[in-house]
Amino acid sequence: MTRVHEDAQFIGVDIGGTKVAAGLVTTAGEIIYQTRTPMVANDAAAGLAAVISAINSAQSSANSSVALRKIAGIGICAPGPLDPRTGVVVNPPNLPGWRNFPLAAEVSKVYNVPVRVDNDGNAAALAEALWGAGRGFHIVFCATIGTGIGTGIVFDGRIYHGRTGAAAEGGHNTIDYRGPRCGCGKLGCIEAFAAGPYIARRAAEKIRAGKPSAILDLAGGCPDHITSEMIGKAYAAGDALAKEILQETAMLLTVWLGNMIDLLDPDVLIIGGGAGAMLRPFFSEIRENLPKWCVNPNCQDVPLVPAHYGADAGIAGGAALCR
Repeated sequence: MTRVHEDAQFIGVDIGGTKVAAGLVTTAGEIIYQTRTPMVANDAAAGLAAVISAINSAQSSANSSVALRKIAGIGICAPGPLDPRTGVVVNPPNLPGWRNFPLAAEVSKVYNVPVRVDNDGNAAALAEALWGAGRGFHIVFCATIGTGIGTGIVFDGRIYHGRTGAAAEGGHNTIDYRGPRCGCGKLGCIEAFAAGPYIARRAAEKIRAGKPSAILDLAGGCPDHITSEMIGKAYAAGDALAKEILQETAMLLTVWLGNMIDLLDPDVLIIGGGAGAMLRPFFSEIRENLPKWCVNPNCQDVPLVPAHYGADAGIAGGAALCR
């Protein structure tokens, strides 16, 4: 683990299909400035320029501070698949302009600091382990549930990458081989049940089958327009179908998390992301039902907690890579 002066700061960068977020982060994990820039997905050079623009903005905020701090490193959360050892982005579906793109090397040409690249699940897990809900724990399992499900495993402050750097794809563990097809191509991944778009899809199917719900009103009367956010709003207003959908999702997550406990015997389970936050009211139900889906006799002793960083997980995660 790299040692840095306590007065240093990091720049964390979160690259998505439509935006680049960058922030200035202290060695204690505090985000003191952040900015967003539109991402150009179809052109490699323009995409890199968007990343550089966001980094420049964050760096300018450091240089304009009263007490000038040294930028000790730049950490980047990039869409996978990628190679965290070389910093090469291999073939990201949401960024077709980048194929075998040497992102770390290209950014290093501009800034005279170390540059680290990893996927968002790994980086978010590291940020939570160092500074957030996993601080003080040795074995941390973190799941970010949003449009997809990204996961990361951290052992004693280090990301577990596996033999080739492709480890911890927990969102693509199959829990039902007859289940719906996931975006990855496999059948019955937990992502295909519990990520935001798939939660919305299940609600739409039930409504088309005749179940009444205020969710349909929120979608303007069209089931195709239902989003997971609408389900969360309907649940908060007491809608019965919304509660049914979220309870069903919580049970599916229980099956999956039971497998994760049996595999890793972690010290803590951390759940983040937009859909993850929506499921917080069901954390107690998940914990109560774990013994049915777990052979570990101590499964209920594992804390199940919300992530600390929320929507800023990518920025904090990028910065954490520099540690």
